Amino acid sequence: MLTSCLPLASVLTMNGSTVSEFILLGFHFPCSVQTYLSTLVLACYAVTLLGNCLILATVLSEPHLRNSPMYFFLANLSLTDMTFASVAAPKFAADLLKCGHSISYAGCMGQLFYLHLFGGAEMLLLSVMAYDRYVAICHPLRYGAIMDRQYCFKMLAVCWTGGFLHSTIHAAVLAHLPFCGPNVLDNFYCELPEVLKLACMDIYASEVITIVNSGLITLPCFLTLLISYSMILTTVCSRFGKGGAKALSTCGSHLMVVSLFYVPCIIVYLKPFSNSQKNKVVSTFYMLATPALNPFIYTLRNQEIKEAMRKLKHKCKLLLVPQRE
Repeated sequence: MLTSCLPLASVLTMNGSTVSEFILLGFHFPCSVQTYLSTLVLACYAVTLLGNCLILATVLSEPHLRNSPMYFFLANLSLTDMTFASVAAPKFAADLLKCGHSISYAGCMGQLFYLHLFGGAEMLLLSVMAYDRYVAICHPLRYGAIMDRQYCFKMLAVCWTGGFLHSTIHAAVLAHLPFCGPNVLDNFYCELPEVLKLACMDIYASEVITIVNSGLITLPCFLTLLISYSMILTTVCSRFGKGGAKALSTCGSHLMVVSLFYVPCIIVYLKPFSNSQKNKVVSTFYMLATPALNPFIYTLRNQEIKEAMRKLKHKCKLLLVPQRE
């Protein structure tokens, strides 16, 4: 589980906190029900790991997929989904199984850091994938020259650097806030707005920094998605016949993934529901279901991936089954 952070003692002396752990309320179900829920969470997490590993193995096994910018970014999206799900899912399953919901101060800070690191990187990566589809559809003759290998690696580096800076700013804000009690979070993981509310000092400046920091990564990503797909739709609408429809279909999977990623984020962080139970359900979908569904979306709608998977299956059979002389 990716919830390790600075040693607890050094963090406590740095900001004067007296809280050593946070209580996670989670879901209010009987222990017998939570045992079944734990199995469901583990199953969902296993599907996330297996599905995304399969995407990675498929892309890496085929040279033409490995050298394609679209599948290069898809492989990195699968890697990001696995790491993102690994931050909270294993602990959530363990908490449900033992009917106890708590996390250490350092574990909570680490969980927040990694959630925003991988979440920010994925947000930027989805924007880069939208730009890649824009270049492929709107400038097909220049696609190979623009999206060369070096440029793809540079954009990937920007995604991870942006995610790291985003999470580091959040971590720096939290590191200087003292937590003296209460220590109860009404969720199954450490959610930034709720943790901020528990600080025993005025958090107005911290809230402003947090909002600005989130806006600096969310707004450019949203504008990139909006502009890219507006240009794609404009280009496709000008192409009558099957060619335009086929070009647009290549973006369908990406649009579904973008929707699964952004819609729960908006619901959770804009807080339109007064009932916190509903927010927790949406958070569960965002943390567990979205990374598990992404491999199915790309494999079910992508003929190249399905064909590459068939070839990979055949290669595995040849390796596992001894050849007769």
